Order: sequence, then structure tokens, then C-alpha cells
Amino acid sequence: MGMRIDIATLFPEMCERVLGESILGRAQKRGFIETHCHQIRDYTLNRQKQTDDYPYGGGCGMVMYAQPIADCLRDIVAQVEAQGRPRPHIVFLTAAGPRYTEEHARRLAQYDSLTLVCGHYEGIDERVIEAFADEELSIGDYILTGGELASLVVADSVLRLQPGVLAEQKGYEDESYWNGLLEYPQYTRPEVWEGRAVPPVLLSGDHKKVDEWRGEQSRQRTRTRRPALWQAYLDAGGWDGVPAPQKPKRRRHKKAEMAAEAAATAPAAPAAPGDPAAPAAGQDGE
Repeated sequence: MGMRIDIATLFPEMCERVLGESILGRAQKRGFIETHCHQIRDYTLNRQKQTDDYPYGGGCGMVMYAQPIADCLRDIVAQVEAQGRPRPHIVFLTAAGPRYTEEHARRLAQYDSLTLVCGHYEGIDERVIEAFADEELSIGDYILTGGELASLVVADSVLRLQPGVLAEQKGYEDESYWNGLLEYPQYTRPEVWEGRAVPPVLLSGDHKKVDEWRGEQSRQRTRTRRPALWQAYLDAGGWDGVPAPQKPKRRRHKKAEMAAEAAATAPAAPAAPGDPAAPAAGQDGE
């Protein structure tokens, strides 16, 4: 039984279309992963299926109700546990969360089940975040019209790390950020395109020289394009071909250990009495 991701959203068809295509779509058909998208409006208690109201204290825009999101999450938790899985790790995509990185993706990929909540309008009633969020995450320092794109970014980056999704593990270990560096430049046929030739070393057949060239290109790109990333790589002890940070061991079904890792990434928020979550920190859907 592969990793399961649930998305609570006002636009489930939008998310389903993306998750059902290409690499992720094929991985689902083969049973390596499992995804479900849930319509928050289905859990409203009013005839109009309204999910938002004016904010207390005034201001422009609307705020999403706590109740339909809470009931949607309770239903998701029940569905997940009915499969014999542990309670899902719940992430709210909010502008107030820490910036999402490959390190977050690696950590989240170790959970058996992950639930992503998409915000809209001016945000979500803070009380449901306090009650249910294990953490909040932001995919960047900018604002979107809704949390669907953010949730799909997180889902894609996490699911691609699952066994069987990519053809081989090296498919993601050679990517940018995996070892703290940007990826080296890539080339394919023809050997010469509009007067631009493929670097000769890549045609040499000498795998050692190719690896050395790629390593140097990766370091050079990171130094010049992402100085902060380069400094973090050096601070972690990376140099002379030694990756930094080291690849973490894959762990599954160890909720307590992973919750501790999440707490180290984002400060914990107090849980509401009687509700089933232990919040941490984290981005909204706007």
C-alpha cells in the first residue's frame, strides 16, 4: 500500500486533473501512490453551500469557515484510519508558514498519509488551524488566488520521492537541492544545435571525467546563482564531491519520530481542547 495524499479544497476537479496525469497518474494506476481530493463545500451546513463570511474586526475580503473544514478533515481521518493507516499528517498551505524546501519534501515523504488543506479568500479561520494543523507551509513569498497550486506543488514534490514513482532512485538524487546544490546542465541530441556544441567531455565515454565535470558545474552554478544555498552547503560540510547534507534514512509508520522532526522545523502552536491535532507551524491558500 503506497503513500496516500488527501487534498481538502474548493476545487477538487482541478487537483484531480493534475494528479491523474503523467508520472503521478501512472504511479497511481500501478498502486505505488494513492490520492484523494475532497470538496469542502460538501461539509457545509447551509443550503447555499457557503464556505466563507466577513472577518471579525472588519477589513476587506472573506474568511473561510472553520466548521466545514473541520468536518472534512474528520472524515478524511476516518477514511485513512479505516484503511489501517496511522492518522494523517495534516498540513495547511498558508502564507504564514515557513518557506517550503526539498528538506520539507523529504521529511513529508516519510509519512504513510498526508493531508493538505487549501485556503482561499483572505484566509482560514485561525481556530481550525489551531485545532487540526500539524504544521503550516508556504511555497514562497508571494500570494496566490487559492491554495490548490500550493498543495499540488507539495503533493508532486513528495510523491515523486515514493518508491516506484520514478524509474530509479537516482532520478531524484541527481536533481537540484537533493545534495544541497543546483543540478549540472543537461544536453541531448543533436551534438551541435544552431552552432552550439555539446561539451566534449560528455562525448568522451570517460564516466569519471563526466562525473567530475558535472560536480564542478553543479558547484559553480550554485556559487554564482544561489550564494546563500552555496554557503549553506559549505556550512554543512559539503566539498570535494562529498554531498551535504547527507541523505536521510527512509522511515515509515514512525509518527512520533516524524512529529519531532516537524516540530524542529516549525514552532508548535497550542491545540484546541477536545480536538484531535497537535499543531506546529507553517502557508495559507492565498
